[in-house]
Amino acid sequence: MTLKILETDLFKSLNEEDEVLVKDGINHLFDKQDLLAIWAAYQAGRPLLLRGKPGTGKSQVAKAIAHILGWPLVSEVLHGSTQLEDLHWHYDAISRLGEAQSLSALGDKNESKVKEQLEHKHFISPGVFWWAFDWTTAKECFASDTVAQPMPPSIPDSWDAKKQGVVLLIDEIDKAEPDLPNGLLQTLGELQFNVPYIHKTIKAEGIKPLIIITTNEERELPTALVRRCYTHTLKMDEGKAKEQWLIKRGKLHFGDEVSEESYQQAATELWKDRNSEMRYPPGLAEYLDLLRALATLSHDEQAEQLNQISPFVYNKEAEQ
Repeated sequence: MTLKILETDLFKSLNEEDEVLVKDGINHLFDKQDLLAIWAAYQAGRPLLLRGKPGTGKSQVAKAIAHILGWPLVSEVLHGSTQLEDLHWHYDAISRLGEAQSLSALGDKNESKVKEQLEHKHFISPGVFWWAFDWTTAKECFASDTVAQPMPPSIPDSWDAKKQGVVLLIDEIDKAEPDLPNGLLQTLGELQFNVPYIHKTIKAEGIKPLIIITTNEERELPTALVRRCYTHTLKMDEGKAKEQWLIKRGKLHFGDEVSEESYQQAATELWKDRNSEMRYPPGLAEYLDLLRALATLSHDEQAEQLNQISPFVYNKEAEQ
């Protein structure tokens, strides 16, 4: 298998291992299908749409793959009020108006100075697609913006924007209004978008980004968007080894901090609750949350407290 840009030890292992562990503080276990889906989507120049119930680790996939590649992770969690332009750029018209009023009140007669201070570039900041498509101009835009804005994404040591790409995570796209996924079709298809006010086209050139989109499937996505993506569903192993599937992942995070008995008991209790008719069945995230609390106790205390704590984590139903 030719891996081209993604020629790393992680992807080389596709032909050798069924599971690949990423450590160094990330603690994520990829299975072969995860890696194949990422590789295939990237090579085809398509986003990877990760489906799955809450708590199956969809967002963690993006964080782990960015870590192993040594690429920056740029992410945006969507919600009902997110607009398409929020993912491209942000324009602070209110700050510009305030600046104009302040200059007027000061009576500054230097027209060229006033004009320069009110240039649109000072009130535009880059969105996540801008950082992912063209890091250099996004950084320039950030530097020229005079209004308050979020800090730029962090850069891994030795990362080179000219030689390496960016992992872009569009998280929980099903939370957005339907117009937003439809509006993304052109951006995802052409890997470019226009910025008004400064009349600039931002285009992904050179190393293309790895785009991961997640959905909890609380709302059906537009057919056109789904067809534009590679898709992969993350599932918890529900076979005979389902408890060991959880325990293996729990040990990645907590090792000897949690006793063997507690790992097993927490896994058994989770599957018991998961198989009941709960509206919010517990998953991997809840299992790790329970272990996180237990890890602060001694092994003897864990055994005593687990049954007392687990309902707070596993049972999300409202009390009648």
